[in-house]
Amino acid sequence: MKKVILPQAEWSVLMDRLIKEYPEAFDEEGNILNLIENEWQEPGNRKPFHSAVDGTLLGNYPMITSEVCKKAVAACSQSKRKWSKEPLAKRKDKVLSVLDDMDKAKEFLAFLLVWEIGKPYDQALDGVNRCISGVRWYLDNIEEMLGGRQPIGVVSNIASWNYPLSVLVHACLVQLLCGNTVIAKTPSDGGLFALTVCFAIGHRHGLPMSLVSGSGAVLSEALVKNDHVDCLSYVGGKSNGRIIAASLYDRNKRYMLEMEGVNTYGVWNFSYFEGLGKQLKSGFKYGKQRCTAYVRYVIERSLFPQFLEMYLPVLKSLKVGHPLLVDQGESKAPDLDFGPLINSRKVSDLNVMLTDAIGKGAVALYQGKINPYDFLPNQDLSAYYAPTALLNVPKNSTLYHNEPFGPLDSIVLVDSKEELVSEMNVSNGSLVSSIACDDEQEAKEIGAQLRGFKVGINKMKSRGDNEETFGGIGESWKGCFVGGKYLVLAVTTGDKDEKLVGNFPDYSLMPE
Repeated sequence: MKKVILPQAEWSVLMDRLIKEYPEAFDEEGNILNLIENEWQEPGNRKPFHSAVDGTLLGNYPMITSEVCKKAVAACSQSKRKWSKEPLAKRKDKVLSVLDDMDKAKEFLAFLLVWEIGKPYDQALDGVNRCISGVRWYLDNIEEMLGGRQPIGVVSNIASWNYPLSVLVHACLVQLLCGNTVIAKTPSDGGLFALTVCFAIGHRHGLPMSLVSGSGAVLSEALVKNDHVDCLSYVGGKSNGRIIAASLYDRNKRYMLEMEGVNTYGVWNFSYFEGLGKQLKSGFKYGKQRCTAYVRYVIERSLFPQFLEMYLPVLKSLKVGHPLLVDQGESKAPDLDFGPLINSRKVSDLNVMLTDAIGKGAVALYQGKINPYDFLPNQDLSAYYAPTALLNVPKNSTLYHNEPFGPLDSIVLVDSKEELVSEMNVSNGSLVSSIACDDEQEAKEIGAQLRGFKVGINKMKSRGDNEETFGGIGESWKGCFVGGKYLVLAVTTGDKDEKLVGNFPDYSLMPE
């Protein structure tokens, strides 16, 4: 049977629809624009954008200069007072209209995300739906959460490429609902087209939101240190996050900086490996390109044979392939665990980590292979990486202390609970941790010693939805916690002596 790209999802078809339905976001040559000063303008310096799926040229990022970005932020500052004075009921109506239009375009948005960030269609669609349903929850609860609080002003958003809608658009819409104006930087590795659709819809409904593209280093002065920026929301790597945190230390600026940590699952005094296997398989969604993905397993040595008996079949069962490739005549995208990683550079990074760890003594437990049948003939496969697992990664290797942000697992064997806790806390703080243990009381005692913001007992933890608080411990987070009412508190002001809940340099502000 001949393999073809799903007809309704061919990039040329999607691009024609994009320009036809959102013409204001493109120049006469079909190049995408930035949304600045309440209008689509500035094609900037064009940076080619190739899809990791098969190397298709999707278009060009409209990269602007720092000076242009500063003008965009200044314009946001000029409009913040007017928007903050709009009645909450009117803000709610506008945001609701945006969600309704996004809902009508959700399948279209999902196909755009498949091409842009390589996420399988069902997972991309789930991200769109989570964005819409999440903001709807805030619409239903905003009066109680706001109370008499006032918007903080201009919120600058810098986020990673892996969740353009369910993290970035979601946050921006809630910030706008609270009465703030927002500016967001398009992630440099993916999300440009889907974000353009969402911001075009928001702009049509009168929301004061700006979208800019450019190098993070170039735009940092405008989006981070700028006096017009009242609050910064950052989701990204630890190295850039540390630089940003240092630049904000002596500034009177609100911030939420979400960074990575090594999320670990520990196994101690445990027997239900069938259930654990189902968890581990689901954890490979999107190739573990998630801030809450579990990439390290610390196992009681005597349980390793049972763990391995469960774990290897899980790895072998994972399906990796072109996320839009189907047998001719089929009308539904394939069911995959993951497609490509975000780009070939990430594959190279993982290979460097792998080679370094093995060269220093790690044991390769499993190295998967890519099946050519799941791809187009002679297509570019440089962004694809099969699931891989290493045993006993040495402490002097890069992988030991760092999150791979991909399907490269590490397994460590221990003989005592003290070792277990120590090995689970290698990154001085993580967003999530879990412990698998038959004895609930023993599990809680171990969990209390873990440096994860969310700790699961016999289950994985995630970012969470709606009222769930989200933050981090140690190096995985700096600033205000978010989620539920805390996202509203983070972008609004109340009592001048209030102490926000978060992970600040002054740890007296941490919750008890």
